[in-house]
Amino acid sequence: MRKIISVLILFVGITAFSQKIPTVMKTEFPAAALQDSVVDLDGNSTTIEKVFSNYKGKIVLLDLWATWCGDCIKNMPALKSLHEKNPDVTFVYLSMDKNEEAWKNGIKKYQIEGQHFYLGNNWKGNFGTGIDLNWIPRYLVLDQNGKIADYYSVKADDPKVQETIDRLRNKK
Repeated sequence: MRKIISVLILFVGITAFSQKIPTVMKTEFPAAALQDSVVDLDGNSTTIEKVFSNYKGKIVLLDLWATWCGDCIKNMPALKSLHEKNPDVTFVYLSMDKNEEAWKNGIKKYQIEGQHFYLGNNWKGNFGTGIDLNWIPRYLVLDQNGKIADYYSVKADDPKVQETIDRLRNKK
């Protein structure tokens, strides 16, 4: 009887705390989400909308991550491999770290190349809720017009990520 109860508790715990894949795969960011503020490495504040507008005409891989996130760190080798295979893709990192110091130290420690912005531990902000953020790492692929082409991937080596990049590259 104890084993059955233990298994039930384990099942309920896993179900309650596991990530849930969004039921709607969005192709655009809600307007309010794009107005959330981020900080660049130089300490300048801007909006997510302005960040994305800098990459019009380019394919963008957006990575939401944090230095405290074990899965984020485990995905770094696959992410670096993806970056090497796709030098024409712009890699934009939005950090969910608890403070800017941890974010900046993490970039150096893990030698992460790309465009870096600090969103902060703001899961329930407009951006987080706008993209149904429930887990990091979270990878989104944006097309050359800033639309979302791959809405939900939690592993950098998910074949869907590379397939989406290839499909967008072939559209040019």
